Amino acid sequence: MSSSNYIKKVAIVGATGTVGKFIVEELLKLGKHEVTAITRKDSPAASSIPAGVKVAAVDYSDESSLVDALKGQDALIITMNVQAPPETQLQLIRAAAAANVPYVLPNEWGCDMADEQFGKEIFLGGSEVPARKLVEELGKSSWIAVVSGFWYEYSLGMGEQCYGMDVKNKTWTFFDDGETKMNTTTWPQSGRAAAKLLSLPIEPETPGGPSLSSFKNKFVYVSSFLLSQKDMFESVLRVTGTKESDWTIKYEDSVKRYEEAKKRALSGDMTAFPKLLYSRAFYKDGVGNFEARRGGLANDILGLPKEDLDEATKIGVYRDENGLRYKHVDAAK
Repeated sequence: MSSSNYIKKVAIVGATGTVGKFIVEELLKLGKHEVTAITRKDSPAASSIPAGVKVAAVDYSDESSLVDALKGQDALIITMNVQAPPETQLQLIRAAAAANVPYVLPNEWGCDMADEQFGKEIFLGGSEVPARKLVEELGKSSWIAVVSGFWYEYSLGMGEQCYGMDVKNKTWTFFDDGETKMNTTTWPQSGRAAAKLLSLPIEPETPGGPSLSSFKNKFVYVSSFLLSQKDMFESVLRVTGTKESDWTIKYEDSVKRYEEAKKRALSGDMTAFPKLLYSRAFYKDGVGNFEARRGGLANDILGLPKEDLDEATKIGVYRDENGLRYKHVDAAK
């Protein structure tokens, strides 16, 4: 099949951000795409764009600058903070349609937002559902939403409010019995998933073969590990060389934990948002186990590798020990 059956030009918003950094890294490793970082004209991030990536500085108050930056692109990847104004993503989607960009990977990269009720309960559906619907209404692009669950090493290292671990104080809070399993993905695996997805042939090269077009307006489910909190705890014990008796173990009802955090969030205390988000995802309804709910993963289709849990856990422990909440570390040193 000719090279015209593969996309070439990929634009990304958030190229130096939490997951965007890893997507760009993996795209560059594959070497199959021309990557353009879409940045604000006054953004300091432009100076940290890696070599080999083009930069298109835009003005979000001028739609024509967005359209011009996206002309000729085959795909637009959107990665932004969940607290970014929803209108920003909608602006980008409208510009992508005006520029005839065939594929848009919207700002998903997390929980399974195909479950719209769940999306409402974690306060995120209000921005993600309209984004996908707008792509379809405009009719110029197709969306592909990458669902990876929570980022493992990030969530593990975010303290008790996420996966329950507090390394410094040697405490662990289990939600319910701590045995509810959920899919979780490392940052590098998230980057690989996006890069490998966009490296698929647009149309199948063999009957029934993998293709980018087969994912049009669909969710792509990827994962590094299917774990319970107790599975995570066992890995932490191995990595830290500690034993269970060294830790203070607590148990909390996931529903009560969620409701308490929701009450705080609705009163304006958004520091409760992570607690709300993770508590709801650990409900015994299995909403976090999309591997089971959606009939499997796309890992094999995309050629994603099996990963070492303890190596990923080392990074999470390192992050928690050093209070790294939003900074990247490549490895625990």
